[in-house]
Amino acid sequence: MLTKSNFKEWFNRYKYAELASTSAALLTSLFSKIYSGLTTAYLITFAEYFAFYGVIIFTSYRKLARQNKILEKTTTLKDVISLIKNLALEFGYPAFLDFLVVRPFCMYWMPILCGNYFFGIILGKITADSCFYFFTIINYEIIKRRKN
Repeated sequence: MLTKSNFKEWFNRYKYAELASTSAALLTSLFSKIYSGLTTAYLITFAEYFAFYGVIIFTSYRKLARQNKILEKTTTLKDVISLIKNLALEFGYPAFLDFLVVRPFCMYWMPILCGNYFFGIILGKITADSCFYFFTIINYEIIKRRKN
């Protein structure tokens, strides 16, 4: 059952990564003046991924290190490998589908369909994010249940 605490947890988990990726998408969209629409769509997708996963990896590692410090144990290579495995399970196939199909499609077509480039980029991002987070949150919840 979905509760307000679920949404709060998901929001807190993804908010900084999403802020970074949105900023990267908007900045990279400026390349549309130089490159074709499809090239820009893939550049935006790459920039979003770089920003998003950079923040996710950093915050996940920091949380792990902080938890280990509270438990007075060191963060081992095994801990880091487990963290990377869980991130790959959480984001794996949603990221693959999103990167190759959904996000470039949305980033290319939404500005054309809207008739306004900036609004289209925002709408494309929201549409792609909705698809991405649907699968990612399902995976996140499965991983959480397996830990308990």
